[in-house]
Amino acid sequence: MPKIQTKRKRVKFASDNVAGACPEVLEAIIKANEGDSTPYGNDPISKDLQDKFSEIFEKEVIVFPTASGTAANALALSTMTPSFGNIYCHRLSHINLDECGAPEFYTGGGKLVTLNGIMGKLTPEELDQSIGGKGIVHHTQPSSVSITQVCETGEVYQLDEIKKIAEITHKHNLNLHMDGARFANALVSLNASPAEMTWKSGVDVLSFGATKNGCFAAEAIVFFKKELVGNTAFLMKRAGHLLSKMRFVSAQLDGYLENNVWLKNAKHANDMGKKLSESLNQHKDIELVYPTEANEVFVKFPRHMIENLNSNGYEMNDEDFEGKTVRLVTAWNTQQKDIDHLLETIEKTN
Repeated sequence: MPKIQTKRKRVKFASDNVAGACPEVLEAIIKANEGDSTPYGNDPISKDLQDKFSEIFEKEVIVFPTASGTAANALALSTMTPSFGNIYCHRLSHINLDECGAPEFYTGGGKLVTLNGIMGKLTPEELDQSIGGKGIVHHTQPSSVSITQVCETGEVYQLDEIKKIAEITHKHNLNLHMDGARFANALVSLNASPAEMTWKSGVDVLSFGATKNGCFAAEAIVFFKKELVGNTAFLMKRAGHLLSKMRFVSAQLDGYLENNVWLKNAKHANDMGKKLSESLNQHKDIELVYPTEANEVFVKFPRHMIENLNSNGYEMNDEDFEGKTVRLVTAWNTQQKDIDHLLETIEKTN
């Protein structure tokens, strides 16, 4: 029976999750596969990660590798948010819209309090006005604040913005969590150090993202305050995230961080994002919705252009703004020829 030929979808630009693992991470996994090793995170690679992250962040930190960003976010938030606590976050945040209630589940009922912010970012003024009910038994209790870096509109929190949010957070005796799904992309965009963008700006706990930037499935929870670690090890085990062969997650992070591969990958992705953004912005029928500050490009396409791109194999995510806004994402492996092909397809629409 002859095979039915189906048109292959062009998932390029749909997300940076579509990219495979970079060569350095592959090599690290293969190396970790040699011989036997102690399970459950007691292997040498996992233990050495503590020192490696501490060096990168210029401070002694405590690190827990995880296999997904959702797990990193939910478990991190569960360490500082009780079942009766509030987590203040942007209404567009990943923890609110895209994690299927994981933060609520892992905290045992913690409540997400969503704020409008401006252009995808929380503002210190709105946050300050929204925190309330402390000590009142009838209300859920203010516990933590979460910001996303890069945020959901593709913009990057500037250092002074993080510091101001941290000041409000700590003024109310809450803890600040950063969802760093695209941590490296933000870091490169700001030309800052990891320390400057986190604990030196007031961040207490970080979800360190790596999967979108060259790893298979590797993230990490990074604690900048030992007192917040609490029962994290038990929570991870109970949640099914203490992997028996944790060395393969740790090896990804090890290869990712070695020789600044993570920064090199992020810089390339950001550069490609800028090139794509500038090219699309020159088209008279295309409008940029948000500034391109890292590797995400948000644009308004005419409906016929979206339909043409879809018919040519591209999967356009056009759920927002009445089907006119599309998010395009560049990755560590995006090439100029990929951008050229997309632009040529767009030109054939007219």
